[in-house]
Amino acid sequence: MASYRCTACGSFLILESLTCPRCGVAVGFHRPSLTFAVLADDLAVVIDGEEFHACSQRGWQCNWLVGESERSGRCFSCRLTRRAPALDDTIALEKLADTKIAKRRLLVQLFQLGLPVTPYHEKEGGLAFDLLSSRSTGERVTIGHANGVITIDLAETLDAHRERLRVQLGEPYRTMLGHLRHEVGHYYQNVLVSDWDECRALFGDERASYRDAIDRHYRTGAPDDWRESFISEYATMHPWEDFAECFAHYLHITGTLHTSARAGLELVASHAEEVMASVVPRLDYADADMRTVLDDWDLIATFFNQVNRSMGHRPLYPFVINDVVATKLTYIHRLITGHA
Repeated sequence: MASYRCTACGSFLILESLTCPRCGVAVGFHRPSLTFAVLADDLAVVIDGEEFHACSQRGWQCNWLVGESERSGRCFSCRLTRRAPALDDTIALEKLADTKIAKRRLLVQLFQLGLPVTPYHEKEGGLAFDLLSSRSTGERVTIGHANGVITIDLAETLDAHRERLRVQLGEPYRTMLGHLRHEVGHYYQNVLVSDWDECRALFGDERASYRDAIDRHYRTGAPDDWRESFISEYATMHPWEDFAECFAHYLHITGTLHTSARAGLELVASHAEEVMASVVPRLDYADADMRTVLDDWDLIATFFNQVNRSMGHRPLYPFVINDVVATKLTYIHRLITGHA
């Protein structure tokens, strides 16, 4: 994910910025250019001859802009939310704001990769988000994807709840952004894959019973040798989950590399422990092969894992990419770069 600058004073902004931390001007994210603009007192700005104004959800931390041509008070990201908690459910709405931050971060990366993002209100099976709370309604909310609709439980924004599930399920990593990246992988499998025989040769036959796969996975767990062919235990459950897990990891890897590159990070072999060769992460790997991506990632991940340990945290990226997974990631890289 990119680093940004305030056009008024040059200070760094982050993707969630509503104001510049140095000069205090109001800023808004301009989706067409993937850049920030300084807003006038009325929270509007003219860009390339078109007036843009702040999203009507700015009070709930949304910093995206809405163009006159969009004819809506809500921005592109907010309009992708199909279902949300009731307006009087203030506790759930606070968690909704946190979840939408992760959703916007996901969308920006999809745009940067050149992937199509077709809203559900424009096409049947288009992308939509049902952001619901199991805590406020007492009803079970199952995280998942079906026909373009991604369902998320807002309770996953609660650190204690999410960490309890992570430990209970034996997962090394569990975040809201991770959920979104995984579920959108299901969406893009349907959008990007045309040669299903090739896909099945790598991930297995997705036509196998999903219900049987769930029952088997939670009854017996992953096979003992899962590390030889999969990125995670969950990926072993069904070919759909294998693809979605690999897609999510592709987004983890390329997103972190892009952020590192935009920040100017360079690892110099003579200065960095455990780095055998200097590496300068690229802004764009569209023209690179996946081996180059993974070689750069191996060094960057090693560095950030050490940084996390220096703060007493778990490794940033606690996964091992074996040769089989590398082949699967190569396939996903080809799907994405071939479509962009």
